[in-house]
Amino acid sequence: MARLSKRTRANLELAPKQPLPLKEAVAALKKFKAPKFDQTVEICFTLGIDTTQADQLLRGAIALPHGVGKSKRVIAFCGSDDAAAAKAAGALEAGADDLVKKVADGWMDFDVAVASPDMMKIVSRLGRQLGPRGLMPTPKAGTVTTDIARAVREYSAGKVEYRNDKGGNVQAAVGRMSFPEDHLCDNIDFFIQTILKSKPASTKGQFVKKVTISGTMTPGVRVAV
Repeated sequence: MARLSKRTRANLELAPKQPLPLKEAVAALKKFKAPKFDQTVEICFTLGIDTTQADQLLRGAIALPHGVGKSKRVIAFCGSDDAAAAKAAGALEAGADDLVKKVADGWMDFDVAVASPDMMKIVSRLGRQLGPRGLMPTPKAGTVTTDIARAVREYSAGKVEYRNDKGGNVQAAVGRMSFPEDHLCDNIDFFIQTILKSKPASTKGQFVKKVTISGTMTPGVRVAV
């Protein structure tokens, strides 16, 4: 078993043993000894959902109050009427058949693909290219929409997509360690409230079992919910 670094050992000693109110949890996270880069702050929910039941699966996307500190490269599958607005909003590329062909030919230098509903018939041809990378536009994630320009702006600014894994966990970025504490608190609280409001009607027992926040290279700090 590899030896722990001096920083890791020190941070484990600082890690709270019990869940803390949100502001105290963020303050505790900020006290950990940091590496030389600006760490991503992530949140992880452990949920009491049955992932074998389709009506209990969670998936969505949210624009956090203060963003996540990282822009994304967005392309837009849309008609000529929306293409100019999409590019003005920050899209790397915007178009219909020409853009489908470019992606089909192997171009994948983007992070998010959005599409208008009428484009999905031709975008579906890209299942082999987009599907395995999780880039296929979908209404649940907000990437299939009639308001293409808005979707481009939000995703370019770092709109966060989330979905549960097979264990019923949801994990996503909520900011950077360099963010002011109040900005991190706002983003985390917004995400928590979003998940709480997303509780499936068929879920039984405790819905949110545990919420943990952490930096890229820090121990987790549990948040009292």
